[in-house]
Amino acid sequence: MDGHLNPLTGLAVHLQQLGHDVRWYTGPTYADKIKSLGIPYYPYQQAKEINQLNMDTALPERQHIKGTIARLRFDLNNLFLLRAPEFVIDLKAIYNEFPYDLLVCDMIFTGAPFIQKLLNVPVAAVGVVPLSETGRDVPPGGLGMVPANGLFGKLKQDFIRYLTVNHLLKPCTDLFNHLLEEHGLPTTTDFMFDTFIRQPDLFLQSGTPAFEYPRQTMSPNIRFVGPMLPHNKGGRHPFRQVELAKQYKKVVLVTQGTVERDPAKIIVPTLEAFKDDPKTLVVVTTGGSQTAELRARYPQTNFIIEDFIDFNSVMPHVHVYVTNAGYGGVMLALQHGLPMVAAGVYEGKNDIAARIGYFKVGVNLKTETPTAAQIRKSVAQVLADRNYKRNVQRIGVDFMQYDANTVCTTYINELLGKFEPEAELV
Repeated sequence: MDGHLNPLTGLAVHLQQLGHDVRWYTGPTYADKIKSLGIPYYPYQQAKEINQLNMDTALPERQHIKGTIARLRFDLNNLFLLRAPEFVIDLKAIYNEFPYDLLVCDMIFTGAPFIQKLLNVPVAAVGVVPLSETGRDVPPGGLGMVPANGLFGKLKQDFIRYLTVNHLLKPCTDLFNHLLEEHGLPTTTDFMFDTFIRQPDLFLQSGTPAFEYPRQTMSPNIRFVGPMLPHNKGGRHPFRQVELAKQYKKVVLVTQGTVERDPAKIIVPTLEAFKDDPKTLVVVTTGGSQTAELRARYPQTNFIIEDFIDFNSVMPHVHVYVTNAGYGGVMLALQHGLPMVAAGVYEGKNDIAARIGYFKVGVNLKTETPTAAQIRKSVAQVLADRNYKRNVQRIGVDFMQYDANTVCTTYINELLGKFEPEAELV
């Protein structure tokens, strides 16, 4: 999916520019994107591609699952875990042709733990979402919770963590262990999420400790590397209405990302919130979903509605970012010192939105379907309270201390001892 693939593109291009033989294995949806980077591409052969474009047709029952835990369990099993045996077949076939020295992948690429053991290939996994490793002083991942305060709150958090690991998401861990057994590999006693963090030889966590819950303990393979952002060719979808934006008192950028195809979730409420406000310019990026329809429905002169706009070009001219809490967009907003209004629950968005609220860099609406009134009130809140802006700027300064691609390369070199000029990576 976009949020799992895009953050790795910058690192892949960087490694290639250093002279390494870098090749990419992913689904056919991304063939053109990978080829445009000049990186040789291996398509899925046995693996079934399920992503934001086809998940509701490939898995029609998913649309009827409303509970956060039930949806998370379904997604983990069907989008990720059950794809692992298919990934293993494909990556073994690639290895026979191209004996790669290192596998770099996003953290939830479920083929990695198998390839690591079956082919004895080191793995560098990339944390493309907030760190979800289980710990006594942090809430369980996937529930959108923040660290508890006080004895009662901590006891409640401990109970929920136990319930999540040993009951609510235990079927996912059981399925993962079943797949390991089928491949003749030892099972894990860890929670499944923890295995995907602790088992890689190196875990490169996108972001910095400034946007992560404080922890007393952390797996020794984890390295914060700064915000890992997509490779930016520059100028593909520039923001051309800079002079127009300067004429407005407030400029609001809104997106739902690319997974959510229904603009009624966030985009429509935001447009409704400001359709009668001539002092506010709303810039919409639809991700290519129903752009023409939205333009026809909302012809107001204070609305700009586009398929795509390069965030690096538009964010310097924006005052508030209304988002579904996709991690890549949030990283960019923090980097640009842009406070947020977050409305995201599924696909792990609740954990990202929870951090937005916890660190007071924006408002967490704790819903997938905010009302126009909620959007309007929250935008006014983050603009009126200067603490939001100060907190975002503080984290942005911390981000500037990291050159993510260089830091990742340093850790990868440490892992492998030293790359030979002909080193091969997939």
